[in-house]
Amino acid sequence: MSERPNYLSQGESARLFPVLSTTSKEGKATSILLACISLVDEFGRKILSTLDQIPARRAKIKSYTEIVFKTENTVSADRPDGLIVVNTRGKEWRALIEAKIGTAKLNDEQIERYRKLARENNIDCVVTISNQFCTAPNIHPIETIRKRAVGVPVFHWSWMDILTTTELLLENKDIIDKDQAIILHEFRRFLSHESTGVRGYHMMPSEWPQLNKHVSANGKIDPKSEDSKSVLSAWHQEIRDLSLILSRQTGTPVSEQLSRKHKKNPSIRFNDELAVLSKTNQLKATLVIPDAAANLEIVADLSRRAFDVGMSIKAPEHRKSAKARTKWLINQINTDLTEDLHIQLNWPGKLAATLHRYNKVMADIGVVEKDRTDKQLLSFKVFYSRSTEKRFSQQTNFIEDLEKIVPDFYREIGQNLRAWSKPAPKIPPNKTNADDVDVASIAENSEKPAE
Repeated sequence: MSERPNYLSQGESARLFPVLSTTSKEGKATSILLACISLVDEFGRKILSTLDQIPARRAKIKSYTEIVFKTENTVSADRPDGLIVVNTRGKEWRALIEAKIGTAKLNDEQIERYRKLARENNIDCVVTISNQFCTAPNIHPIETIRKRAVGVPVFHWSWMDILTTTELLLENKDIIDKDQAIILHEFRRFLSHESTGVRGYHMMPSEWPQLNKHVSANGKIDPKSEDSKSVLSAWHQEIRDLSLILSRQTGTPVSEQLSRKHKKNPSIRFNDELAVLSKTNQLKATLVIPDAAANLEIVADLSRRAFDVGMSIKAPEHRKSAKARTKWLINQINTDLTEDLHIQLNWPGKLAATLHRYNKVMADIGVVEKDRTDKQLLSFKVFYSRSTEKRFSQQTNFIEDLEKIVPDFYREIGQNLRAWSKPAPKIPPNKTNADDVDVASIAENSEKPAE
């Protein structure tokens, strides 16, 4: 057992095998998580790096539960679930931990009390953990917490974030020490068991059916309404869960693409996306999959009750005609799931894009040049467009369908696409040697008539 920090009057080292009441799911999960952060080197560094805190290899990470600070006059039953302490060459970094599990929700008033406690005791940040999702740890799922940017920062981990990090480290064999790998393997087993209470995002909010009904009746979405705000917040959580699903499927960290402005100011992002929802009746997101040919573009269209999921690819410049360039693309597509597959062709200037069903292009590739024989094809968007009709407006079925269609597209189409890149420059036969391009050779060539 590590020595308790001198600023704590109470605190136990986080245990891998905590002796707690069988009803204390949160306490058990938190203790085991904090113990793994301290005991498994790569896991500790990886999980803490999401808080802009990357411990050095020789840093000492210690974790405590049941903590009470000496500055507290009374011992309250409402206290943080844990404390992480990182010591690096005499410098100490500290984080308070507050965890919920199952259906339990975080409480902003409680978090504010912990921020105050952190400020009084020189704690660097507060970290909340729950089954709620956020785009990034610094973009908290609770709006009131997001808006209080001044003072002690509050970060957030979802349990699925933690489980996904665990899965990737084990699947990619990134844990060097065999004993530590066994510990993390058992942590994964514990965290993924249904009795633990960890779960993904599975249901849109109660406002979702009503908003769809409003759009179907040709109503305009009010960007200031609580309904639209609730739906957009849910969309952000679902997209994060979807990125974690793809991360576990591909074995690589998938993330949502955000502009620098939106990363810096989540409130601006939220208002901008509310405006897009109001104007287009669409929820949109872009996922970045490392080493994929392009980003994955996702649209949920309330007007059509449909999902569009696809990727945009630059056309190959070494092919001249639109037909040849399109053949280059379709040669990369090898799937029987083409019923909902479409190809959008993008042309220069003010020429409108043209849209074709994939099966129609396969039957007659000449269709891509209709009225455009003398125009240069610039790029493609290849995508599934799938209407789910009544299921689209249903809280659970919307999530189920989205989490099937997106991985389906990437597995069947996206992972097989390759981006076109300009070939490397070649040395022609008449410039094989250095003296073929020396000053004398250049002078000699300059005397020749210009072609």
